[in-house]
Amino acid sequence: MFETLSERLTQAAKNLSGKGRLSEANIKDTVRQVRLALLEADVALPVVKSFIEQIRERAIGEEVGKSLSPGQAFIKIIHGELVDVLGSNTVPLDLRAQPPVVIFLAGLQGAGKTTTAAKLARRLIEKDKKRVMLVSVDVHRPAAILQLETLAAEVGASCCPSSADEKPEDIVTRAMSDSRRQHMDVLIIDTAGRLHIDNDMMAEAARVHEKAAPHETLFVVDSMAGQDAVNSAKAFGDLLPLTGVILTKADGDAKGGAALSVRQVTGKPIRFVGVGEKTDALEVFHPDRMASRILGMGDVLSLVEEIEEKVNRDDAEKLARKLKKGRGFDLSDLKTQLEQMMNMGGMAAMLEKLPMPGNVNPAALKDAANEKQFRRQIAIINSMTPGERQFPKTINGSRKKRIATGAGLQIQDVNRLLKQHLQMEKMMKKMSKGGMKKMMRGMPGGGLPPGLGR
Repeated sequence: MFETLSERLTQAAKNLSGKGRLSEANIKDTVRQVRLALLEADVALPVVKSFIEQIRERAIGEEVGKSLSPGQAFIKIIHGELVDVLGSNTVPLDLRAQPPVVIFLAGLQGAGKTTTAAKLARRLIEKDKKRVMLVSVDVHRPAAILQLETLAAEVGASCCPSSADEKPEDIVTRAMSDSRRQHMDVLIIDTAGRLHIDNDMMAEAARVHEKAAPHETLFVVDSMAGQDAVNSAKAFGDLLPLTGVILTKADGDAKGGAALSVRQVTGKPIRFVGVGEKTDALEVFHPDRMASRILGMGDVLSLVEEIEEKVNRDDAEKLARKLKKGRGFDLSDLKTQLEQMMNMGGMAAMLEKLPMPGNVNPAALKDAANEKQFRRQIAIINSMTPGERQFPKTINGSRKKRIATGAGLQIQDVNRLLKQHLQMEKMMKKMSKGGMKKMMRGMPGGGLPPGLGR
């Protein structure tokens, strides 16, 4: 998400290098580039106009401090404005109400409401330890009811049954009664997708909302909807008392204009961002962190939080003890590392949160370490005997051939994995001897990410 915008904004700031201060003359072309970058990213025109005006106002006459170049000063100004546009503060769900707290999801057809309902339920169950019930009032698409039942079972939530021959209002009444009787903490209502120009469907949404009297009314919008996201956001905002927005499919959108537009149009905070198809792929939206990611500064805080949540602490401590005792980093350890990386969304998801030096191409790095490559490497290790995993040096030509055949790959793939393992083994030895800081200094950009050097 935001790859195109990030690249254009960073390039615009670079054009100010060599200037002594920011002035109307030297920022004129840069501001024009920023305007084009925002428009190309599908940001709504009124938002672009307001954004550009604020940047110009703040940038003209801005003195460049001793520690900031004009380019850095301009990036700082853009960062501040992006944070303002995206919402300034992180706004968590408000669950302080008499249970069951009702959460109402509304949005266009195909926005991903049903999957989002399951993702939200999983998050509330795992992180907030809530008892959650899901219910579908989408009587226009029977498959949606079945889909929600399946997803509810997958994430460990209860599901109130419903059928296509019922009225949505009757389903909501029963679901609220069932959730109270079963002592649920939260009831999530998945509504039918509708077009904002369909008056009958929009009226139905209003009736169901009135019957449910939800504590949270969240507008679910597809990040790739572009300008249509703005029109639908306005229509739903006029019809329902929205309390927040959830952006879906953010992992498939290189533009990200919807994020900048919807917040401004609805005036409501973006609460979550969907970043994948799996039920754990829902991130809390932090405006300041997202602004940093847009400007290529990374989001190390979110990465650290994700590592704490998803990396198996026992496995990590076991490996640390093993390395400390001087025992080698074998192929079973490599397999564990690959599986944990895949659990975090793969290398691409991690790289998105790391600050990238200007001479490094993130797209090339992502291509070099995609999920398909990880799966191949795991398949190769699975084709080995326990002895071969523990002592990789015993793998000779005939063994390589057998391993490659077992994994359905080529001998070159086995050789590549063994070479990678050897490099990682050397790196692990350095880490076990306290060489982490030296290693980081040798990487492109040098030094540890902010906050991790202590």
